[in-house]
Amino acid sequence: MTADNPDDLTEDERAYLAAADAAAGLAEHCKKLRERGAFVDRDPLSQIINFLMTELWDRSFSQSEIRVAFNAAVKDMNRYAAGQERR
Repeated sequence: MTADNPDDLTEDERAYLAAADAAAGLAEHCKKLRERGAFVDRDPLSQIINFLMTELWDRSFSQSEIRVAFNAAVKDMNRYAAGQERR
């Protein structure tokens, strides 16, 4: 699935790519907060991840679904990051 020709995508594929774009946008906002030194007295990434979790809960995802998704993402991190701690 690529966005080379959006007309060739199904509605589900467009929705999935929109969610991926939203995740990229959230990550960019997190990066900007870190670069600005915002919320020096707290960890902004932890706070934002907590906001994401509560927003998912408020939209009827179960605790189990949220926990499984976060744990699966953390398990997959090493494959994606190739063992590096930071880019």
